[in-house]
Amino acid sequence: MRSARNFLRNARFALATPMLSFAAMTGVSTDARAAEEVNVYSYREPGLIDPIFKTFTAETGIKVNVVYSKDGLIERMSAEGRNSPADLLITPESGLLIQAKGAGVTQALKSSVLESTIDAKLRDPEGHWFGLTRRARVVYASKDRVTQDAITYEELADPKWKGKICIRSGQHTYNIALIASMIAHDGEEKAEAWLTSLRDNLARKPAGGDREGVRDVKAGLCDLAIGNTYYMAAMLKNPEQKPWADSVKILFPNAADRGTHVNISGAALAAYAPHKDSAIKLLEFMVSPEAQALYAEGNGEYPVTATAKTSDLVKSWGELKPDAIPLSQIADLRRKASELVDKVRFDAGPNS
Repeated sequence: MRSARNFLRNARFALATPMLSFAAMTGVSTDARAAEEVNVYSYREPGLIDPIFKTFTAETGIKVNVVYSKDGLIERMSAEGRNSPADLLITPESGLLIQAKGAGVTQALKSSVLESTIDAKLRDPEGHWFGLTRRARVVYASKDRVTQDAITYEELADPKWKGKICIRSGQHTYNIALIASMIAHDGEEKAEAWLTSLRDNLARKPAGGDREGVRDVKAGLCDLAIGNTYYMAAMLKNPEQKPWADSVKILFPNAADRGTHVNISGAALAAYAPHKDSAIKLLEFMVSPEAQALYAEGNGEYPVTATAKTSDLVKSWGELKPDAIPLSQIADLRRKASELVDKVRFDAGPNS
């Protein structure tokens, strides 16, 4: 029987040579495929989810073998086809889950535990993917230069913010989801006008990540930065970035009306999962109160289950009223959102 170390070694080799034979890629034997274990392909970082896997193994005796990669896992699963050793795919956002379903590397799953625990808005209607944690796309506002304590996404197009907003690329999956939500609420024509005005209110061309936007607020380059909530937790843990975090306050857009846009991290059952039963057990464990607390607190995110405890840090940011539009509906508008980003030349920057 192969060990977890062999699985990881072979998996890393397979990432570099995806078209090798199944045996050469994984070294998985028939006996190993029948063992009490589960193979996870994860885009999420080891430090975040390893504590959950260790707890799961301690409680069930099921060994969790994990391959971590920042990219290429969906492509690898497609190349492996029916010979893939993957049981579960874990992603940091909904775009990859939608991509995985479209690529045919996931399968539908019926689980009363998942369906009764996870809000229908946070899972695929056909059961191909499920949310595991939530994060809100918020506005980081300068404590020194922004006096208001409420804002809407629509207000970001107001000329009063001209030259005062920082954001990452409009084509980044986080922003595509936000723009798609604007299309869902207001229609394509109004969303295009909003995106054009937002572009012209930027302090610079879209660049960097969410944390770099907050950095530039601290530096005085902009007054507002658009980013995900969990980056606040990440910055507070980083001595170099803590002053950035301390310089801003979190505003939840549209808190007084439709609610703030929310995205998810999530998971999907692999299309040809060799350890399907163990994979389902792990996925159901990940929405238990115990695992939800570990998972959400570890990255400063919101649980997807009503019974799980939100961390004190996340609570301190204020109450989250999530947008009620299902993620599956937003997913249907992602292509239009991407097309709008190119149409208005968003990434070219102000007045382009």
